[in-house]
Amino acid sequence: MKIIDRLTDKEYIKSLNGENVDIAASEIRKFLVDNVLVTGGHLASNLGIVELILAIHKVFDFPEDKIVFDVGHQCYVHKLLSGRKDGFLKLRQLNGMSGFPKTQESDYDSFNTGHSGTAISAALGMARARDLSEEKYNVIAFVGDGSISNGMSFEALNDAGASNTKVIIILNDNEMSINENVGGLSAHLSMLRLSKNYIKAKSNIHKFLDKLGFVGSAISSLIHKVKSVIKFANIRIPFFEYLGITYIVLIDGYNIDDLTVALEKAKTTSGPVIVHTITKKGKGYCEAEANPSRYHGISPVKSTDKTEKTFTDIFGDYILDKAKSNSKIVSITAAMGTNCGLDKFSSEFPKRFFDVGIAEEHAVTLSAGFAKVGFIPVFSVYSTFLQRGYDQILHDVCLQNLHVVFSIDRAGVVGEDGETHQGTFDFSYLLHLPNMTVMAPTGKEDFIYMLNTAVDDIKGPVAIRFPKGTAPANTSFTPTKSGMNTVLYSGDDILILSVGRMLTVCEKVYNTLTSEGYGVHLVNVGTIKPLCVERLNELLDKSSVAITVEDNILSGGAGEYIASKVLRNNKSKIINIGFDDVFIPQGKQSELFEIFGLTEEKIVETIKKEMIYNEQQT
Repeated sequence: MKIIDRLTDKEYIKSLNGENVDIAASEIRKFLVDNVLVTGGHLASNLGIVELILAIHKVFDFPEDKIVFDVGHQCYVHKLLSGRKDGFLKLRQLNGMSGFPKTQESDYDSFNTGHSGTAISAALGMARARDLSEEKYNVIAFVGDGSISNGMSFEALNDAGASNTKVIIILNDNEMSINENVGGLSAHLSMLRLSKNYIKAKSNIHKFLDKLGFVGSAISSLIHKVKSVIKFANIRIPFFEYLGITYIVLIDGYNIDDLTVALEKAKTTSGPVIVHTITKKGKGYCEAEANPSRYHGISPVKSTDKTEKTFTDIFGDYILDKAKSNSKIVSITAAMGTNCGLDKFSSEFPKRFFDVGIAEEHAVTLSAGFAKVGFIPVFSVYSTFLQRGYDQILHDVCLQNLHVVFSIDRAGVVGEDGETHQGTFDFSYLLHLPNMTVMAPTGKEDFIYMLNTAVDDIKGPVAIRFPKGTAPANTSFTPTKSGMNTVLYSGDDILILSVGRMLTVCEKVYNTLTSEGYGVHLVNVGTIKPLCVERLNELLDKSSVAITVEDNILSGGAGEYIASKVLRNNKSKIINIGFDDVFIPQGKQSELFEIFGLTEEKIVETIKKEMIYNEQQT
């Protein structure tokens, strides 16, 4: 029997040592590579922490003890060690195992996470609840060096140190988040890794031990413990210590003996404590070690690359070209430069490229500062992450009507990452903000037109939200003065208002209905706000029923916004089709569209039912 098949036995994990640890780690890495290359998922980050998670499971007792993973995509080894090996066959698939911690899935998952910066706050809340209940379990926050620079992490660290609550923070330092870490704390950690005091102390310890000349495993073990005590007692980092948090310094993330000693010490230390470990993303898989960004999140190996450019590619090419002719354009991102198509821009215009780290709130207000003095900031961000900067969008950008361009990638459903990453809320949190312009392209041509309009013509805040995936050519696109809302086909019975990416399916709906004798008016609504209300009412007056189709939740979405703007006698005609008021699960985009009724067949069915109902009423 392979060691990996025995790793659901808690006592066996606790007995692992020496060669067995190396074999277990090797088998786990092979298992992850073999499976994740098939299903897709987050590979590099999980390969880098195998020994560290093994050590955590050796020292702590789960699920009695609690662990909260910051971001959460690095939980694969934890899931493997908690009896979910078979779940990797359907990792990130519809009705399969989540690629993130999920409390509904297992008692071993203590808290649902998908965004950065939440772990310390959640763990601190659990620890305080434990103390109030007079219970004794340990609470661990597992945080990466990219996440610990997040503003929410700073707030939680400050609170933890002041409260003296017993919580264990494991700082997994691999010198990299999705993109290279930036900022003062990152520089501070880098400095610590090369600290002369640390190197000198370590050298002196080795010289001291060499002079002793002792042999024998018992004495060597004692000396190892003495070395650890000296290291933990004398090597300090002022930042954490000044906050009131005990700091256990620089543990080799692949030395399970040192890890075990450090974690045992953390268990017995009163108050908050940080265990700082050094690991390497992609460990044990040479391709991932050489290119950890590429292997951070991967698609299934069986999927084929398409030659068409994605919306992200088009944006990256556009912003680079536009910056060449407009020196006032600056690019801002929150640790997502590569993923948002900004590699070329950052290389050609490094002084005008600002990666602020995982700090979306700061990025929004930084953009506002640029705009206030005449620059044109373009903030590139995923829809799900822009949620974190809502107050800053309202208070710092819209209130002052500042010209900030929000390039919102991964809008609508993104698929396999599940609830925490679906971009199905941006219409709902943007459309009600005064001064905000909101646009959604269908393909390459109108996307470029919208970008030009956003940069050159609009003087206030503007958001362009676009989906994950390839951008179809829409050569029939004709910009109009009515807000880029193009009437594609005219008819008398049915008005279909297609929002953004939904035009592809709405054109199929149009073809089906017209082939059955219905008169269909199809409008591509590229600009949702501001809306050409007069023209819309004219179209509604001529139609028996109107349907809005969007890839946002219905509550507060584009459809509800459109309905709120039309004449009272037209409101009853409008049927909104979109995602239900729920969190969208993981699954392929096509599967999710099917489940929530956003396919050609189901939209046609909805329209026909409404037509029959209207006929019965008349």
